[in-house]
Amino acid sequence: MKTVEVTMVRIYITEGQHQFEKLMKFLHDEEKMQGVTAFRGIAGFGQSGKMHSSSLIDISLDLPLVLEFFDTPDKVARALTDLKHLVKPGRVVHWTAHINTGE
Repeated sequence: MKTVEVTMVRIYITEGQHQFEKLMKFLHDEEKMQGVTAFRGIAGFGQSGKMHSSSLIDISLDLPLVLEFFDTPDKVARALTDLKHLVKPGRVVHWTAHINTGE
């Protein structure tokens, strides 16, 4: 099985920060990443310690969001440089991974 090295990235934000659409547009239109998946969390907290959660009684509009994408290491490195201006420090995690090329 042949594999190719990629860089995986996760961006942690909340709905209340109103960054989702801007980041999706940036990753799609400007950086042209291979693909992006957004996950909406049911609860979470970050550096501030503020709990973001939902319940059946109170549907929060400030839930955690995770945007995850991968691409070649060079392409992701360029995107990470630009992401520094769009996302607060400590909200972006990245690591090396491998994808199966199907060959």
